[in-house]
Amino acid sequence: MAEFLEGIMPNVVAYQSRFITSLQQTVEMMVKSGILAFIIGLAFGVILTVCRKGGIRPNIVLYQLINIFVNLFRSIPFIILLIFLIPLTRAMVGTAIGVKGALVPLVFGCVPFYTRQVEAALASVDEGKVEAARSMGSGTLGLIFRVYLHEAVPDLIRVTTITIISLIGLTTMAGAVGAGGIGSFAINYGQNQNHQDIVNVCVLILLVFVCVLQFLGSFLARKTTNRGLFRKNHQ
Repeated sequence: MAEFLEGIMPNVVAYQSRFITSLQQTVEMMVKSGILAFIIGLAFGVILTVCRKGGIRPNIVLYQLINIFVNLFRSIPFIILLIFLIPLTRAMVGTAIGVKGALVPLVFGCVPFYTRQVEAALASVDEGKVEAARSMGSGTLGLIFRVYLHEAVPDLIRVTTITIISLIGLTTMAGAVGAGGIGSFAINYGQNQNHQDIVNVCVLILLVFVCVLQFLGSFLARKTTNRGLFRKNHQ
């Protein structure tokens, strides 16, 4: 097996320790920044839905603050955002390179995108169900958790999957400017040293990541499609 691998990807085998470290760095960036982006983006998406004009708790000031933040950072290309946030990143985590230095720009790059995805998913919830729950005495938190989030679970799974896949691309771009990971490995050991097998393996690994995540996301979305609060009574 070792001889076979050396035959088809000799340079990957030669740099296998660096390759494994790069994989670990990519996974670490995805997990840490993904968790933060999920929490913040979900909260922002809920606030935009609840506080919008005609929402269950209109608050135009809070809505506009988050809306401006989202629009501002969505309009900046991520590679420029990385550079723009260097002073803030250094102030927050003490460095602008490596996995630690990539987390701040990854979160800033991912949160606006995920916020809009969550907002769109929650907007698909039937307003009639919201009004029905409100007429039965549900308060704001009850409407958020028992209606909006509960009814939107399949759509939230789909948009979360899309966001995670997008995050993979952001981690590779971060690797191009010193964050480490697969992107850095493909550039420094593949392209710069003209080792095509390294580039090919990195592309293959990323494709596997995307396919597995897409399969899991689609599977979970199908499994939760008929679990809505008001759907069961009509089946």
